[in-house]
Amino acid sequence: MTKSATLTVQQWGNSLAVRIPASLARSAHFVVGQPVEVSVADDGVLVKRAGSPKLTLAQKLAAFDPDRHGGEVMASRPAGNEAM
Repeated sequence: MTKSATLTVQQWGNSLAVRIPASLARSAHFVVGQPVEVSVADDGVLVKRAGSPKLTLAQKLAAFDPDRHGGEVMASRPAGNEAM
C-alpha cells in the first residue's frame, strides 16, 4: 500500500526543505534523528532510511541495566591513590 501527499518545497536558510507529514513518516518508519539517504531519481528525489538513529545520552542512560552490565569493572588492580 503506497501512501502519498502533495507537498510544497519551502526555503530553509540557503537550502530547500519539505516537511514529511506524521502519517507518512510513520509508514516509512522514520523517527526523530533518523539518518536518511537522499538521491536524485529519474522523476524527482528519493528519501530512504539509512541505518538507525543515534541515541542521545539520556536514551543510553535510560536503557542501561546495572544488573546486566555488573557495574564498574577494573581490568587491573587498584594503583596509586586508588589502593589507599
